[in-house]
Amino acid sequence: MPRLLYGGDYNPEQWPAEVHAEDAELMRRARVTTATVGVFAWSRLEPAPGRYAFGWLDEVLDRLAAHGVGAVLATPTASPPPWLGVAHPEVLPVGPDGVRLSHGSRDTYCASAPAYRDAARRIAAALGEHYRGHPALTMWHVHNEYGTTCHCDLTAEAFRSWLRHRYGGLDELNDAWTTAFWGQHYTHWAQTRPPRRTQYLPNPAQVLDFRRFTSDELLAAYTEQRDVLRAATPGVPVTTNFVLGGWVPVDHARWAREVDLVAIDHYPSDPGAGAQEQAAFAADLARGWARHSPGGPGWLLMETAPNLIYAADRMHTKEPGRMARHSLAAVARGSRGALFFQWRAPRGGAELFHSALVPHAGPDSRVFREAVALGETLDRLGETAGGTVRAAIAIGYDEPSAWALQGAGLPSNRLDHAEEAELVHRALWRRGLGTDVIGALEGLAAYRMLVLPMHYLMTDAQAAGVRSWVEAGGTLVVTFLSGVADECARVRTGGYPGALRELLGVRVEEFHPLGPDDRVKLSPGPGTDAGAAMAGELWSETVHLAGAEALLSYRGGVLDGLPAVTRHAVGAGVAYYVSTRPADEGYGDLLAAVAASAGVTPDPAGAVPGVEAVRQHQDGRTWLFLLNHTGEGHEVPAAGTDLLTGATVTGVLRLPPGGAAVIRES
Repeated sequence: MPRLLYGGDYNPEQWPAEVHAEDAELMRRARVTTATVGVFAWSRLEPAPGRYAFGWLDEVLDRLAAHGVGAVLATPTASPPPWLGVAHPEVLPVGPDGVRLSHGSRDTYCASAPAYRDAARRIAAALGEHYRGHPALTMWHVHNEYGTTCHCDLTAEAFRSWLRHRYGGLDELNDAWTTAFWGQHYTHWAQTRPPRRTQYLPNPAQVLDFRRFTSDELLAAYTEQRDVLRAATPGVPVTTNFVLGGWVPVDHARWAREVDLVAIDHYPSDPGAGAQEQAAFAADLARGWARHSPGGPGWLLMETAPNLIYAADRMHTKEPGRMARHSLAAVARGSRGALFFQWRAPRGGAELFHSALVPHAGPDSRVFREAVALGETLDRLGETAGGTVRAAIAIGYDEPSAWALQGAGLPSNRLDHAEEAELVHRALWRRGLGTDVIGALEGLAAYRMLVLPMHYLMTDAQAAGVRSWVEAGGTLVVTFLSGVADECARVRTGGYPGALRELLGVRVEEFHPLGPDDRVKLSPGPGTDAGAAMAGELWSETVHLAGAEALLSYRGGVLDGLPAVTRHAVGAGVAYYVSTRPADEGYGDLLAAVAASAGVTPDPAGAVPGVEAVRQHQDGRTWLFLLNHTGEGHEVPAAGTDLLTGATVTGVLRLPPGGAAVIRES
């Protein structure tokens, strides 16, 4: 029977040999299957240019193999050694203020510097050659959390080359960047540069293209190493760990096509009940990306914190049982296991208080005892490895739109595409409606319903594809600020929502952004059964009907009586427009009603608030994952065998507070 991956980042170079022996015994006790090794070890593996010191790593991998632990072997290129920056100062990154950074942290590299790229390929090739055929080697982990941006002259040269390839000529570039505004017209390629600090507002199209360029440049750095490793060790999968966050200049939907397994790092920031909602969103997003991966549809939770949640102001200790529930939630949503950062907490360094399976207190600790119990739990779930989740609803998540909405000069400083997508996901999650969060508007035929929250940028081809899907019977929900701009961040004139205006049957004349404490009242439109009155927040608009009907209207103020939520029949499908953010439970009520009209209901039925229920499918078999995130016991409809306890369930399962079950269904 296959086994789920379990373990995490292992940094033996931080510890003496006697600790290595203890680690091996503790991994055996915890039933660890996988250790990610060498992520930040470049200075130990190559202490001088071209001089490799693999002896210590040989011993580590030999010990792992002897104890049945597979190695996810990393290329250490996220943390260049000090000698590289001394020999080649140009590899150190330059910030948007023009100041070159110094060595002293990780990620101090410029991906456009030839000396860095050459050194990265050399260390990858050396590792690939040396560890070809090693019994511990199960996967390659290239780099770590790609996301470093540089604004140096080498980057400027690479950016110009990228722009030439994208636009062909300066006339096309000037048109795409609307350089006629503020007299920015370029007459020579040498005048184009990465966006640096400037007197006032930067050109939003230039900033957006630089994010795209950075994503492509980092991807080229990844694929160079990937190809070297594939040549040395054919058949060994190669991946890198995606890091999430608005600062990350990586278009992960594009990257997913280049990795053998989509792997993400996810660290919830909400210490309360919102943590499991954040974890579910990240899992469904990873699964959506994995649709385009050669190794899809599965994915891997490569990093998360065992016993801490990192909020903005402090670290919160997870209550007993949460580590297991979050791990099982990832597995339920398609992860091939649960890996953590990190195995053993370090004694020093910048992250000396980072969470670990073996904390500073050592193995005689609650955290390690829970790690042992989690290993036993995951061992019982091997038969679910390879299971898939079937979602009838998709949520569009477009990272270029997120980047564009981070720009200056927008109607509100509270516009966040990722936050809006998470709100939609949370509203559906709370009602037991499963979703895929998709990064490309492709393969829509697999879904009955599509939600586009604040999908600001949209190409003509994307709009045409969405329209064809609706005409064929799809149910579309579009929120405000979707389709407003083209791929160059140029507003589509004639009325919002631009590219989707005719499909939605509305024309938005004017927007009215709301303050943090502002709300607008909404009431059902005449002759509809849209439910009781509700409120809207964040945004409102002057909406005119152009074929659609009003389901909810604004009540009071300058928008009194105007449409707020509309419905437009198109072919065999229907398209809804939501011009404000429904507040409180109104969002979930609205989306659940639309889903029901599309024939989508909770699966499994009988959802209990606070109990996460996910059904997996594989070869005609199904498993029902049930996770009680509440402090109370609940009875849940289920029938089959609980893989965690071996008990037979006939009709109803009682989940204790914080409890979990995985039912092989009859």
